[in-house]
Amino acid sequence: MQALSPFTPLHGVVALIFVLLGIASLVVRWLKQRHPMKDVTELEQRVRSWWVMVTVFSAALLFGPVVTLVFLAFVSFLALKEYLSMIPTRRADRRVLFWAYLAIPLQFYWVGTHWYGMFIVFIPVYLFLLLPLRMVLIGETQGFLRAVGTLHWGVMITVFGLSHAAYLLALPGEGNANEGAGLLLYLVFLTQFNDVAQYIWGKRFGRRRIVPKVSPNKTWAGFIGGVATTAILAMLLAPWLTPMNAPAALLSGLIIAVGGFVGDVNMSALKRDLGVKDTGTLIAGHGGILDRVDSLSFAAPLFFHFVHYGFY
Repeated sequence: MQALSPFTPLHGVVALIFVLLGIASLVVRWLKQRHPMKDVTELEQRVRSWWVMVTVFSAALLFGPVVTLVFLAFVSFLALKEYLSMIPTRRADRRVLFWAYLAIPLQFYWVGTHWYGMFIVFIPVYLFLLLPLRMVLIGETQGFLRAVGTLHWGVMITVFGLSHAAYLLALPGEGNANEGAGLLLYLVFLTQFNDVAQYIWGKRFGRRRIVPKVSPNKTWAGFIGGVATTAILAMLLAPWLTPMNAPAALLSGLIIAVGGFVGDVNMSALKRDLGVKDTGTLIAGHGGILDRVDSLSFAAPLFFHFVHYGFY
């Protein structure tokens, strides 16, 4: 993997993100001074957490593809660990979890070596056959189907889904490494922006709920407003970070926004099934790692294949 070249549009977009965070911090300070009786603790925590997350991600991105790949593999590990800490597991399956964790370095190794064939089949074919075989060899049949299903689903969303984001770094092949980093930044920024946009539109105009039994705060106004705003921003950012023209960028924005929404509500369904509010407490104001990457886990494969087959 090549190192990133200096002074590119990628660096300009990263700088713009920090400017937006600075504005958000000033707005929070203004709200505290203007409305001292209003509790803005949660908002303040979220902005502070965004500073940490954006700084860490930007540093990894700007240090080059290898560092970014290792960083994303570590995020995948934290997400899988968080997932396995929430779901009920059988005592007999403790030995099987080793193979699920081992999938992380292997899957990201395929990414780092640009071995697309193994990258795309390793988890959904080989690992998904290995894990139930290992369970069978243990000999515990009680709860077998539930154990296999929950483990497969966890690996799919926390490892396979997120690894598609990492493979964006490999798409330019022997070309400009900034292009792969730009695609990754484009995906991550739009996915997170979509979450915020849907929240704001829903708070301001939301009336009719989409899936009230799963996520009561999700409304049609929030969904439509968020998707539209994300699609417009996708077109504006595309010339700086991607090889896409305006129609393709618009479609990619729609794919990211809708895919992110589906990932969000799927995680909401999982949390309701388990009876938890957040997947963890690692990120103040945001919950756990899974609460932050749920949208990305679904949006990344959709966006990756759209870009891969359309432009590479």
